[in-house]
Amino acid sequence: MGTDALVFDFDGLLMDTETASLRVWQYLWREYGLELDVSTFFAQHGGNVIAERYAKLAAAVGPAFDQDEAHDTRLTYRREVHATLELAAGIARWLDEARELGIRLAVASSSPRDWVVDHLTRVGYLDRFELLACGDEAGTHKPDPGVYLLALERLGVPAERALAFEDTVHGVAAAKAAGLRCVAIPHPNADPAAFTAAERVLTSAADVPLRVLIGPE
Repeated sequence: MGTDALVFDFDGLLMDTETASLRVWQYLWREYGLELDVSTFFAQHGGNVIAERYAKLAAAVGPAFDQDEAHDTRLTYRREVHATLELAAGIARWLDEARELGIRLAVASSSPRDWVVDHLTRVGYLDRFELLACGDEAGTHKPDPGVYLLALERLGVPAERALAFEDTVHGVAAAKAAGLRCVAIPHPNADPAAFTAAERVLTSAADVPLRVLIGPE
């Protein structure tokens, strides 16, 4: 089956903001002499869980917890961490190959548009993507297929002619619900065995050239 467009998740797929987020929250908990429970950190959906994470920290710290102070600490450290983030391994090569092959590129992310734009602009790759479809535009979050349906609508491409790339199980579910084929590249804290709905599971975009992955037209 031919492929006219590639639709990428952002967080954890194009850039490993998932591991960066874990690192930032671990730092914040350690500022209070505590250890974050990694096993419950990653949400099973693409929505905003910041309030929940602060609530857990507040419960662990007790009455002395000052959320404004904690928030300032977290954002200061997050800026330091994000300043070092680049595209995930192998992604830049895939984007180059897609351009050579004339394949269109889009992003479908549960995150707000500003978040995606800021990161891709900083690393110099925003202009590689024809369009973005984000959670604040679709009004839904993965596993709801809204952002993928919005991306397909903006591309004007039928689902069977597009291939999605995801790093989470709920992301794969969203892509499949929208009718796309999906390649999974699980983020470092995800269980690869759980990605049974994906057509293929890779450890990294560096595993295989894009030409080989998408196959002949």
